Amino acid sequence: MKSPVVLITGASQGIGAAIAKSFASEIRGVRLALVARNVRHLQAVARVCTRLGAEAEIFPCDVADEAAVATLAAVVRRRFRAVDVLVNNAGVFAGAPFAEMKVAEFDRIIATNLRSAFLVTRAFVPGMRRRQRGDVFFMSSIAGRGAYPNGAAYCAAKFGVSGLAQVLRAETKGTGLRVCCVYPGATWTPSWAGSGFKSERMMPAADVARAFVDVYRLSRRSVVEEIVLRPDAGDV
Repeated sequence: MKSPVVLITGASQGIGAAIAKSFASEIRGVRLALVARNVRHLQAVARVCTRLGAEAEIFPCDVADEAAVATLAAVVRRRFRAVDVLVNNAGVFAGAPFAEMKVAEFDRIIATNLRSAFLVTRAFVPGMRRRQRGDVFFMSSIAGRGAYPNGAAYCAAKFGVSGLAQVLRAETKGTGLRVCCVYPGATWTPSWAGSGFKSERMMPAADVARAFVDVYRLSRRSVVEEIVLRPDAGDV
């Protein structure tokens, strides 16, 4: 597809920013809709993508807020008319023992990781179905395949993301849409800074990002349903 429109949530840093840069450098003429809450960081990512040859626009939005997502969808449609590739990447992590996790913190993690994916996908998939073409990516995690201590909210959210992807794939099979759920292991992003963990033990965000571009580039006769990526050094 010439000049596809790629919308990426959580695009202000980490894997989301890496996905934006990967599309900008690999797909000629790509138009990027970069979505996150941090305007300054979004602007910085957009500048890099523009230098790489992309057309990049920023759309500040809290994607866990239903009204904000409705506004986002209207603004993006006015600017780009349609979205060809949707990357549900927005997420946040916080851990605590099951019995000690505050309800508000549980709700925040579920909303940012899971509710956001539902709201944004619901906003843009109908247009893809009408055009009978589109790619939808869901960012899960290895935490969405196997639970671990102190991860009640995050694991629940990422298991939920996996479920959303499977339902959407079942409901859109044969319609021209492709749905891929990505499960990265430990990936070095700014959120790990100061944690004490060594970046050499983790995957670079650029490697995870490249997987999205490679899946998109496949012929329309092929669907990659799931991708599991783990650091060679083992999980952190």
